[in-house]
Amino acid sequence: MIRARRARIVATLGPASQEAGRVAQLAAAGADVFRVNFSHGLHDDHARTIANVRAAEAHVGRPLAVLADLQGPKIRLGEFADGTVRLKVGQDFRLDVSGEPGDSSRVGVPLAEVFSVLRPGSDILLDDGKVRLRVRRNGPGFAETEVLVGEQLSDHKGLNLPGHAIPIPALTAKDREDLAFALKQNVDWVALSFVQRASDMAELRQIVQGRAAVLAKIEKPAALDALDEILDLCDGVMVARGDLGVELNPEDVPVVQKSLIRSARTRGIPVIVATQMLESMIHAPTPTRAEASDVAGAVYEGADAVMLSAETAAGDYPVEAVTIMNRILTRVEQDPRWPELMRAEYPVDDADADALVAAASRAAQATPTACIVAFTTTGQTALRLARERPLQPIMALTPHHHTARRLALVWGVETRLTPDISDPEDLARLAVEQAVSAELARPNQRVIILAGLPMGSPGAANILRIAHAPKH
Repeated sequence: MIRARRARIVATLGPASQEAGRVAQLAAAGADVFRVNFSHGLHDDHARTIANVRAAEAHVGRPLAVLADLQGPKIRLGEFADGTVRLKVGQDFRLDVSGEPGDSSRVGVPLAEVFSVLRPGSDILLDDGKVRLRVRRNGPGFAETEVLVGEQLSDHKGLNLPGHAIPIPALTAKDREDLAFALKQNVDWVALSFVQRASDMAELRQIVQGRAAVLAKIEKPAALDALDEILDLCDGVMVARGDLGVELNPEDVPVVQKSLIRSARTRGIPVIVATQMLESMIHAPTPTRAEASDVAGAVYEGADAVMLSAETAAGDYPVEAVTIMNRILTRVEQDPRWPELMRAEYPVDDADADALVAAASRAAQATPTACIVAFTTTGQTALRLARERPLQPIMALTPHHHTARRLALVWGVETRLTPDISDPEDLARLAVEQAVSAELARPNQRVIILAGLPMGSPGAANILRIAHAPKH
């Protein structure tokens, strides 16, 4: 089942979509990667959901990836005695470490580290910025604040501290339990939430030990100050615009998004643009025109994937959301100006580009070529090829399920499982057979082949061949 577009779709699974039949429908509609959100649900539920993705993979006949999204150290308020309170602008409101139920004058915050970074004049955002407080006085375990923006507030709403890096570990005890479970389920990607420093990703990578690809969610402004170091430890990155947009000014978010996409593309790691892509489709059968333009903008910038969150996890129209997302991506890539605009986002003079991979991409442009076939063990050859953004389809051939599934997130790569071959003379025959079988090449069309010797050994591609599909 070959897709007619290069950008990929990540669909979040939840109550509206996690059953087997619905997962299969989402895959048939165009979802490539399925996000399992460990902020919600029990391990037994997640195990069934992951099994449903594996069943859908067999149904659609192409690799599908599972992305385990760890909750991370999301800071939340405690509980209120009545469940909700209403605050008024100008009133006093106290935050403290007490576990007592709150009221309209105070509420508990379970993490004492929050108070260690506050100063008089610091702003505190609650419930995604719907409530804004300013610190008047603070000390160990408390902060006395003034309400700048009042709104109804309820149990366990999120708390953000713009401009402050909170000294808490990126992996909580819950995250460690969830990660151990996810790795036993053989998930393909693990996403770490609220990354603030490179050491956060180093810790995750040390625990994972290559059993899954690791991805950083950039949703804290503090991460932007250490972005290069963080990306050096990532297999992928997500522009998580939800929490990022709470602590940044709205006008800054598009600029940060563009910068993150460029940084990821320079490194040749996949980048996902996430949050509020088709938000109105949680309850509406069609998106707004502004949402369609937002999705299109990410495609023009060359993002590997766009993500649906509540639209598919809890929305009324999960299949329709994937269908329309697929239509938007396909339509953008049919725009004659799309290649030029997309390539303008990539630094073509990068001296670190793999010479043979770049040569394959240029050769495909110079003479009509049906597709580029990359034999890969770890996926690195296919990743480097996708980095070049060739207009010809990329087919990755690998004997490993985990490699095939991880590549489901990568721009333009169609992956197929093939037998492990040892004879270099079999390269051209197998590459052409697979390209024809997938209908990426027709009789007598040219196919460019990338591989490395010795066969089956991880490392840089060192063979470039040109073959032709047989005439009959």
